[in-house]
Amino acid sequence: SGGALIVVENTEHEGKGGDEEEEVTVGDSDDDDEGDLEVVQPTEQWQTLKPGQAVPPGSHVRLNLQTGEREVRLGEEQLKYWTQEHRWEFRLTLKIKMTRGGSLFSCASPSKDSVASQFRTVEELKKDMAQLDLLMETDVQIMRRLLDQFNSSNSTTEQRLSILMELEYLVHQVDNAQTLCSMGGLKFILEGLNSSDFRLQEGSAFVLGSALSSNPAVQVEAVENGALQTLLTTLATAQQLRVKKKVLFAVASLLRHFPYAQHHFLTHGGLQVLSELFRADDGGILRTRIVAMLYDIITEKVHPELISQAGLDPGLAASSHDERRRQYSKVSLKEELLEKGWCTLVPRLLEAAEHDYREKVVGAVFLQALRALLAMAPVCLDHYRSDSSLQASLHSLKQQYQEMSQSEMILGEENSYFAEIVELIDALQVKMK
Repeated sequence: SGGALIVVENTEHEGKGGDEEEEVTVGDSDDDDEGDLEVVQPTEQWQTLKPGQAVPPGSHVRLNLQTGEREVRLGEEQLKYWTQEHRWEFRLTLKIKMTRGGSLFSCASPSKDSVASQFRTVEELKKDMAQLDLLMETDVQIMRRLLDQFNSSNSTTEQRLSILMELEYLVHQVDNAQTLCSMGGLKFILEGLNSSDFRLQEGSAFVLGSALSSNPAVQVEAVENGALQTLLTTLATAQQLRVKKKVLFAVASLLRHFPYAQHHFLTHGGLQVLSELFRADDGGILRTRIVAMLYDIITEKVHPELISQAGLDPGLAASSHDERRRQYSKVSLKEELLEKGWCTLVPRLLEAAEHDYREKVVGAVFLQALRALLAMAPVCLDHYRSDSSLQASLHSLKQQYQEMSQSEMILGEENSYFAEIVELIDALQVKMK
């Protein structure tokens, strides 16, 4: 029979022998006397669960094999969002369920015939919430309210910033991002990018980038509404580094797997804007992001089939793949890379990494630079061969990373991080011969 206690994998204590405790999840119960059970309010810490006590849905329950006692704490999702306000609302929900004969969650075995009675319709919940002066809103209703507040002349800058934070969280869901566009939210976000307050620019770019991520419908809508031009203008004129970082994120999200946008990016001087930003970034914080974006564009153009292989568009007909190839053929990268000086700009990352090569963070920058250099090799080989500084950097860094790779091998580490760097250097040097 289906018991309410289900053994699940214990990930918290992996590597400790696996015999200290077992975690369980808690199902529903329809015992007649559940209303008399004491409901335990879980916290972030494990606490002992006494016999006869009930726990809220989603809680983690485990059996401590050392003490023989059951213990409970908040589930993973609850740990993310559980606040004092949520605890208060949950107590109200429990009160409703207890006074109306509803079911609490406990560790007893449920009856299959009564499972349906454990759930209540949205309309019933809304009526209960209304009696307690509580409002249960859908994501669509929340976004509509937030947009109205954002567009209100009575809203302060601080309130608008708070609204942008809430919208950024919501648009991570593909449907929510598309709904926001259908509500006209894109217009307000683009207006925020033109704001004189850099905080509103930053927040608006963050919302836009999150909405665009892996969301083709929003990408198309954004291009049609002039988002690309607005982003490039903001990128070229913004003074604050934090704004530039978020705008770069939005540009990368807009261009990813979207050859039509990439074509317009190039024809509207996108690479020129990025090259000026690259040269002005003395701290190097933006350079890695720029090179990563450049690498993605080059890779997608050369290997458009990799997009389908990655599972991003499964089931597309052969004609769709042919159309993708046709669109990428219009992305004219070679001339732009040469004209804007990228064959000499990207090697600068190696010079910066050479001084602190032992740092993992610098190694990540170096790894990204090598990948970009290899991707650009068909266009830039002549520049590479005539660049004595690049050749010297590659020779020096190869020796240094070979030593570190050998140390990893002695320690028995597989898939060596440093070995990958050495392989990329080898591949680039072979091409340069």
